[in-house]
Amino acid sequence: MVVASRVSAQQLSRLLGTQPLSHPRYEDLAARIRMLLVDGRLAASTRLPSERSLADALGLSRTTVASAYARLRDAGFVDARRGSGHVTSVHATLPSTMVASPIPDGVIGFTFAAGAAPPEVAAAYGRAGERIGPLLTGSGYLPEGLPELRARIADRYAARGLPTSPDQIVVTSGAVAAFNTVLRTLLNTGDRVLCESPTYPGAVDATQRAGGRLVPLPLVDGGWDLTRLEMIIRQSAPRLAYLMPDYQNPTGALMAGADRAALARLLHRYGVTPVIDETTAELRLTGPEEAPYAAHSSEAITIGSASKAYWGGLRIGWIRAPRDLVRPLIEQRAILDLASPVFEQLVLAEVLRDPESVLAGQRQRLLVQRDRLAAVVAARFPQWRLQVPAGGLVLWAELPTESSTRLAMAAERHGLLLTPGPRFFVGGGGERQLRLPYTQPPPLADQAVDRLAAAWADQLTAGRPASSWLTLTA
Repeated sequence: MVVASRVSAQQLSRLLGTQPLSHPRYEDLAARIRMLLVDGRLAASTRLPSERSLADALGLSRTTVASAYARLRDAGFVDARRGSGHVTSVHATLPSTMVASPIPDGVIGFTFAAGAAPPEVAAAYGRAGERIGPLLTGSGYLPEGLPELRARIADRYAARGLPTSPDQIVVTSGAVAAFNTVLRTLLNTGDRVLCESPTYPGAVDATQRAGGRLVPLPLVDGGWDLTRLEMIIRQSAPRLAYLMPDYQNPTGALMAGADRAALARLLHRYGVTPVIDETTAELRLTGPEEAPYAAHSSEAITIGSASKAYWGGLRIGWIRAPRDLVRPLIEQRAILDLASPVFEQLVLAEVLRDPESVLAGQRQRLLVQRDRLAAVVAARFPQWRLQVPAGGLVLWAELPTESSTRLAMAAERHGLLLTPGPRFFVGGGGERQLRLPYTQPPPLADQAVDRLAAAWADQLTAGRPASSWLTLTA
């Protein structure tokens, strides 16, 4: 949740969690507020509550709060402004999903749900290099995308049981760019956007930057409550619904086919446009394969990406849309960034000549890494509850205490970067949750769990964070 303009003492108290402050309390309070700033739960230029009101809300002395604010001010995280009190610094609060410093040597980044490129992708780069010559004679500006790539993406949908024409595809520079294009095409300032909670933080940030108002649908027991969803729609009248029915990020939940059909009917009845994020849909590891959501809804806008299924560095995404929306989408994406790099589009076109050969290896690697990480975490943390998904890239852990932010802070001191659970939630919550990607090879993942165990052991120890680098959540 990103708080804009002003945060009350009660709001900040909820964001800080219920875990008692460690001594010295002002150091721990400053560290917790700093984490809220760095991971984006407090926005830039937000006025913090007065020292007295926050002290009352937290049951602390005013001196403790004043000392914490002084720590933050000295470190550049807040500014003291006459008449406005303490205001979060623009430079210190850039959302962590949007800006990242390089991860220092020796530090393990568990904020990325992405691994190394498979050999098939490396080979595709080589073939694309051999074929790029004729394309260099043109301008390189193709707002709708390379025709060959549009055709291959359409063929891939058809192979999954969803007949698609190339003229329904708009190529973008990644999934976030695709979502931004959809928002700029369909959303007016103040429109409501329904989304799952927890959900992908990048989508939350994009919606808020576009002027949308998020309406959260809590996921219950790893799934979607359609009865509750209908009540929320009746009360809020959202314009769009951003949903991830395939190995949802971060829970890994998979929506059953019958629920997809029922959801499609429900959204149609209330005039809500579904925006379906399929970035992990191709990563089925076990269990049944579901038909694409758009097979149940002719109104659905689908977002796809090469980054999760193939390689994070292949920053090509796309939109599959009803034909009447394609031209407006192309016009908006041209305004955003003109066009996507031609070479990377050609690389993906090469990958999609035989996507199953790439995906088979990816799925096998991920299955081994998922089972290994799940087993190690279960053995090292028997008091944690794990959701082991049938696909996707991450485990979703439930902690026995509300300590996710504190654990992330402690892990940073041990050289492990984590994204605390609240970063994925809209409207608060998440201190009992933690996302653990299984995209790293077992030796590195084992080392990460060792550091996580050390952090879990000392997470009640107060101390100022070891650094101020920003971590990317993907």
